Amino acid sequence: MKVVVINGSPKGDKGNTALILTPFIEGMKEAGAEVKIFYPVQMDIKTCRGEYNCWFRTPGKCFQDDDMQKFLPELTDMEIFVLATPLYVDGMSGPLKNMLDRVIPIAEPVIELRDGHCRHPGRINVKNGKLVLVSNCGFWEMDNFDALLSHVRAIGRNINMEFVGALLRPHGPVLEGMMKQGMDMSDIFDAAKDAGRQLVRDGKMSPDTLKTIGRDLLSKEQYLTIVNQFIKNALSQHNS
Repeated sequence: MKVVVINGSPKGDKGNTALILTPFIEGMKEAGAEVKIFYPVQMDIKTCRGEYNCWFRTPGKCFQDDDMQKFLPELTDMEIFVLATPLYVDGMSGPLKNMLDRVIPIAEPVIELRDGHCRHPGRINVKNGKLVLVSNCGFWEMDNFDALLSHVRAIGRNINMEFVGALLRPHGPVLEGMMKQGMDMSDIFDAAKDAGRQLVRDGKMSPDTLKTIGRDLLSKEQYLTIVNQFIKNALSQHNS
């Protein structure tokens, strides 16, 4: 099974998003998947210019010669597509969105009706693929992910992939700090790995497993106290 992962965090493997993404990938590999990971922040990816040469003058090929020329062929025959991003202004990170904007060469310019809705057919085969979101948020509440979830579901409909769920970690900035203090967070990482195994094995992830990944780490009041004290200390150091 071929899995393509885009880690859209500007911090790559050192970010809070990777704390959940890494065991998730490990679980998929344990279940036998071939996983390829891409980091847009480390790649040369220019912004889409919206001139549509890739549809009309050079079908399937953008006029911009950059790392997208290497990435787009990797989408052929993928069965699982994972989008990983920290929550930025109620949506995905800029590097991830920029990369997704540049995938239009794999779409045909003609419009078809799919389930009664206008869509562009694809040039590549995605094998009835599965789409997954992995995201981390600096706010406490889970509903901060709602706009991003709506966006990713829409992307799934556009590229004709089934959105099968999300690994969401609210109030994520305290996770690593709590681990360093010796608090047991193994259930969260075990659940992320198990979600990867389930996805490859069963084509879906258990709601209970996803709930464990996003479980409360501490109360909202405790979170506010800890984060605001950290910010106060940081400001004091910079101003001293």
